[in-house]
Amino acid sequence: MNKKDIVSLSFDELKIEMESIGEKAFRAKQIYEWLHVKLADSFEEMTNLSKALREKLDSEYRIPLVKMVDRQISRIDGTNKFLFQMEDGHVVESVLMRYKHGNSVCISSQVGCRMGCKFCASTIGGLERNLLPSEMVREIYQIQKISGERVANVVVMGSGEPLDNYDNFVRFVQLLSDEHGLHISQRNITVSTCGIVPNMKRLADEQLQITLALSLHGSTQEKRKMLMPIANKYELPEVLEACDYYFEKTGRRITFEYSLVHGVNDTDEDAKELIELLKVRNCHLNLIPVNPIKERNFEKPSRKSAENFKNKLEKNGINVTIRREMGSDIDGACGQLRRRFVEK
Repeated sequence: MNKKDIVSLSFDELKIEMESIGEKAFRAKQIYEWLHVKLADSFEEMTNLSKALREKLDSEYRIPLVKMVDRQISRIDGTNKFLFQMEDGHVVESVLMRYKHGNSVCISSQVGCRMGCKFCASTIGGLERNLLPSEMVREIYQIQKISGERVANVVVMGSGEPLDNYDNFVRFVQLLSDEHGLHISQRNITVSTCGIVPNMKRLADEQLQITLALSLHGSTQEKRKMLMPIANKYELPEVLEACDYYFEKTGRRITFEYSLVHGVNDTDEDAKELIELLKVRNCHLNLIPVNPIKERNFEKPSRKSAENFKNKLEKNGINVTIRREMGSDIDGACGQLRRRFVEK
């Protein structure tokens, strides 16, 4: 018998589920709290439920396994990189970053990725499968349990393209922000997409309050096509129009992510084109000096060159920051730690 994934159920669905197995609705509140507040890994831990109910739950439902198999801690800034294994043996990675304004985690939404962006290690082996909503929230729950610290901000920017796993991703946001669970504000959740236009518009219509981050990485359609295969499917003007639609529907300012690759997209001409694209938009630009990976020959620009690029944009009224490098002494870039584990 296939056991049901109890962690992916919403609070209301869990109530209906309990009634369907002959239990009182108030049991749902207790169980939901064990799963999403006390972060239980098994039904055995749910000590305020009778042994008979725990056994019944164990025979019909499962709490999907998310188990730490590796952890790297940066000596420079205390960034933690985790490798988690799922029930089927697949591994994904997550990162805990400590900032003055609270702890941020970056989680994966898929095992691998099929988007093929040239500068990313996550995509090298292709897509294995989508993560379940339960597996995504349990990446965060395990990090809280292991670190003993509360997570304040969540970024879905690890391995995978969240909007390629659309329904599971939306369910994940609802679980994470539910008042009966961890209750992380939707305003503290950011999703990064390489630009799947129909799903960006669908997300706008969900009326969630999350931040949308677009992986831009090129100031023209041609540049984007060189770096991102998805640009062969969606033209830059339609991607930007979907960003505008998201802002219009939600009032949430768009973040544009821009990986700076030396000699590829960091020229004066790129800066000029970026200014033209962004000066008419209420947005924030995040410059990310590229993390070199051995499978590609991309070079990181010098600190001075990145600062010059930033200054040109700032002088033209663009709201811009250079992302602080976290965990540069560990396998910090997306997909690096998982790739090394898989190769072994």
